[in-house]
Amino acid sequence: MRTSTRRFKKLLIANRGEIAVRIARTCRNLGIRTIGIYSEQDRRSLHLDFCDEVVSLGEGPLSETYLNIPKIAEAIGRSRADAVHPGYGFLSERAAFARAVTGAGAVFVGPSPESIEAMGDKIEAKRRMAAMGVPLLPGTEGGVKDFSEAKKAAAKIGYPVLLKAAAGGGGKGMRIVRGGKNSEKELAASLESASREAKNYFGDGTVYVEKFLENPHHVEVQVLGDGHGGGGHVFDRECSIQRRHQKLVEESPAPLLMKHPKAKERVLEVATQVVERMKYASAGTLEFLAGDGGGFYFLEMNTRLQVEHPVTEWVTGLDLVERQIRVAEGERLKSGELTGAKKAGQRGHSIEARVYAETPFEYLPCGGKVKALRLPCGPFVRVDSAIYPGYEVLTDYDPTLLKLSVWGADRAQAVARLRSAVDELRILGVGSNQGFFFALTREKDFIEGNYGTPYIDRRMKDLKAIHGAEMARLLPLLAHGAIEAVRARPAGTLVKAGEKAGEKAGEARSAWESSARAAALRGER
Repeated sequence: MRTSTRRFKKLLIANRGEIAVRIARTCRNLGIRTIGIYSEQDRRSLHLDFCDEVVSLGEGPLSETYLNIPKIAEAIGRSRADAVHPGYGFLSERAAFARAVTGAGAVFVGPSPESIEAMGDKIEAKRRMAAMGVPLLPGTEGGVKDFSEAKKAAAKIGYPVLLKAAAGGGGKGMRIVRGGKNSEKELAASLESASREAKNYFGDGTVYVEKFLENPHHVEVQVLGDGHGGGGHVFDRECSIQRRHQKLVEESPAPLLMKHPKAKERVLEVATQVVERMKYASAGTLEFLAGDGGGFYFLEMNTRLQVEHPVTEWVTGLDLVERQIRVAEGERLKSGELTGAKKAGQRGHSIEARVYAETPFEYLPCGGKVKALRLPCGPFVRVDSAIYPGYEVLTDYDPTLLKLSVWGADRAQAVARLRSAVDELRILGVGSNQGFFFALTREKDFIEGNYGTPYIDRRMKDLKAIHGAEMARLLPLLAHGAIEAVRARPAGTLVKAGEKAGEKAGEARSAWESSARAAALRGER
């Protein structure tokens, strides 16, 4: 339902990398000119090639470039942009930035500053959710002032407990305290370190205490509102495959909720009620912790587009960036308009893998120049990326090299397509966690959808064994010079399995494919 008359002509993208490319593509489809911003260190970033105009933010660290609100506000004025999309990360959840955009004469493509402030403070967000009847984990109503208060709270809630930064996210300022005979000592040390880390990262050392679930699932609901009470949920996702509290894999529908349809129905209803009562505008995500039985508890609300939005787009056919822009232009949404029978449904299954510039199992950062790149393609495969041969991967920014997502008619088909796509991927010159996904897509519990957030810790030995077995099989191929033998043959010559490679008869994999994947799994430089 459209009641707007305004249409944006120029939109500034206040971000970089793959999300800036993603936003620019939708703007091109809509006939909107785009302005890209960049730091001098980042002047070869691919997103600049996708924008119609570019503005330099000068030299310096993030605080002086992509996080510098006055500089970006100046860029808005200079470029005469009439809208600004923040992407995710950086300034996307800063109420001060949303106000600065408005002050510069442009429209912020996102929620109101008031919504950002309300949901940005996790303690305030929980108070609001409790008032709306949204289930919450047992925990303190606000931050604890000192160890004595934390001790009383932990005793009342019951161990294990989780200490969490009130103003943060991404696993920062978070500690698990399991209890036992050294519970007080463990609690005191964890409180001190969580508060210190929160202060360093977010400028606020406030920490609160809540119940810790031993095998939780990270379930979330995509929402979209028009700021007037219209809109609602755009279905569910699960993001339980995590390392250090940061997501590696996302799926839609959520495997847990597929087993508990009544819980799914209820969590979608709750999300829609939040949008309507808050009069929330733009895209957002309500995140929940859920138990194996399907019971769910509010975790936080992210007032921005999520990294994992492609899986929702796969199963609904919606372009969420376009929807954000249309809402910012004044489009109204009826309740159920996005998910009703005549609109988007949840069709099939989608899975996304975040390929990072880090070692597969130790999570050590990797930098350097991309020497060679082969991206997977084919039916129902999508790659969101901003790297290219010759691109210098900097360790100053987010480690994401690309997001690899697939769609299948059901989850089994989606897993199979993700496995094939991971095998096709080749990145040389920069180490990556591709080897982790090679192992993951072959591990029994993941294939069957039986996992929670402790999955990696509990299955690390199995994942390493799968990866190690593949490396042991492939490395002799390189030692025997199989790839050189293939390249030296005349065009059209068939290379039989086992020839010059020591492979068993019946191996379907070519020497080229084997050597390429071996190099990628090793993180060959």
